[in-house]
Amino acid sequence: MRSGSHVRKIREPVFLNFSMDSNGLDNPAKRSRSLVAHFKQSSLYRDYEQAFREATGLTLELRPVEAPDLPRGDDPNRNPFCALMLGAARSCAACAQLRGELERQARDAQETVTCYAGLSDSAVPVRMGESIVAFLETGQVFFEKPARAQFSKLARQLLKWGAEVDGKTLEDAWFKGRVITRKQYDAALRLLSVFARHLASLGNQLMVQEEHHESPVIARARAFINEHHDDDLTLAQVAHSVNTSAFYFCKMFRKFMGMTFTDYLARVRVERVKNLLLNPHKRVSEAAFEAGFQSLSQFNRVFRKLEGCSPSAHRAQLHAVISAK
Repeated sequence: MRSGSHVRKIREPVFLNFSMDSNGLDNPAKRSRSLVAHFKQSSLYRDYEQAFREATGLTLELRPVEAPDLPRGDDPNRNPFCALMLGAARSCAACAQLRGELERQARDAQETVTCYAGLSDSAVPVRMGESIVAFLETGQVFFEKPARAQFSKLARQLLKWGAEVDGKTLEDAWFKGRVITRKQYDAALRLLSVFARHLASLGNQLMVQEEHHESPVIARARAFINEHHDDDLTLAQVAHSVNTSAFYFCKMFRKFMGMTFTDYLARVRVERVKNLLLNPHKRVSEAAFEAGFQSLSQFNRVFRKLEGCSPSAHRAQLHAVISAK
């Protein structure tokens, strides 16, 4: 949770409204689903998901934007009450609306909300530049030991909704819910914030490394750029390295990569800077020039455009999270 923020309680249903294109889905949503599919296939995500679950005992889901459907029912870390309620129609509707509201509130920063059953869930945005491409979600926990009076109130609400669940089974499931301290939970969210940055870096790589769609010429050009990105590199130099004219190379590169040579080079250099800034003793200016940027004003403008914050803020946030573990 953000410093100084509070856990929001959701009482009224909130319905989301998304603009659609002719295919029924807006482009950001399509891109989000595509990236999430790639993320989930990566060893980076699979290894982290397993480690996070084993270390914290919490659920973890990576979800596309604008897709607040119900959680997986086979999650071994699923809260027993939530698993029981997956079959209850009104409860499912309330859960889906909660997740939609959670993701709406988490567009500026990570957010935590509390559902009708007193359980808290959180979403951490995965941001590439100024756009959110996915959410890391966890939770289904109590911050305080549940009380008998709370369950009595919850049971009455579920009866009004017509939930067909045995009362004793429901009670046992609710009181088996995970109780976690705010300090422990905040630490888990900090881990997710760090991981969100790693996923964003992977997303940038996916955008600039579509090897299965590119020609051999583009593959050689990318290899040349990656090797010489710290030089004062020009489009003409790269074109010459792959034996094409600058005009032809410019058109071909944009066709296969979906971006200009200049944009690609900027992304490669920014990723290099982010790696250099993991060293707390490396100055931002040193990292910028080592990565190939020719001026600090250009570097700051490009970094902010791609990452959504200044390089100094990016490193400060990263090391604040790491040092707080």
